[in-house]
Amino acid sequence: MEKDLLELIELNMGSFSKGQKLIANYILNHYDKAAFMTAAKLGATVGVSESTVVRFATEIGFDGYPKLQKALHEMIRNRLTSVQRIQVTDEQIGQDDVLDKVLNLDIEKIRKTLEETSRKDFERAVDSIVNAETIYIIGTRSAAPLASFMWFYFNQMFKHVRLVQTTSVSEMFEQIMRIEPQDVLIGISFPRYSNNTVKAFRYAKDCGGTVVAITDSPKSPLAKKADSLLLARSDMVSFIDSLVAPLSLVNALVVAVGLKKREEISTTYQKLEYIWDEYQVYAKNREKMENKDI
Repeated sequence: MEKDLLELIELNMGSFSKGQKLIANYILNHYDKAAFMTAAKLGATVGVSESTVVRFATEIGFDGYPKLQKALHEMIRNRLTSVQRIQVTDEQIGQDDVLDKVLNLDIEKIRKTLEETSRKDFERAVDSIVNAETIYIIGTRSAAPLASFMWFYFNQMFKHVRLVQTTSVSEMFEQIMRIEPQDVLIGISFPRYSNNTVKAFRYAKDCGGTVVAITDSPKSPLAKKADSLLLARSDMVSFIDSLVAPLSLVNALVVAVGLKKREEISTTYQKLEYIWDEYQVYAKNREKMENKDI
């Protein structure tokens, strides 16, 4: 669907039957709730049959109701306010068995991420990172911990890795201004998408750099500029972002890059182990310390 879903419904309002208009008006006014309703529940809510709901989906160009529901999910990811997310979370999860429900939702996201992420794009991203002169990593707001996690390990593997800080647009551009064709920019963003990350992608492409996107959908604004598109599910509409599947994807990327550079990394970590031990970076095992004192 090229047009915004709500706009599409409004444009076709005049051709709808009486029952279809009831459905259309409910979606226009309560899209945050409709997105999580089955066809039967939506029909019961507005007072029409389940078959009328299915025909409505077909009428506006979808191949069945599940496709319409998926389009609603795509739309609300970047549209809902935090207050609306809290309301949706309360309705979808409730107060009982929160631990069980949330963990199972995250398990499902990892499973879908495994199904949907392109193996070709993943391998292309790995090769781009391994061969890059300089690696830039950007992730803002809730995606910032993912960017920091990736930077922590890549900084041990490579000489030139930069974690882009985005306290202001001007400072961000000052940090990425030297991107060249042999460099790679890895950007991480999920709904609601960061304008700064999108701007950084555009600049990197204009400079001829390679761009790797870690995001949730081919419709993400990051996808348009990406040389490698890595999709990770984070579509539990909650007042917080679920980062379990994206972190798992980042972890896989770090491991894959590490395996490509295992000989160099072995040397690096031997040196790091010496430094960590010599300068007591980590707390030693208590039993070993006691034995040493004897």
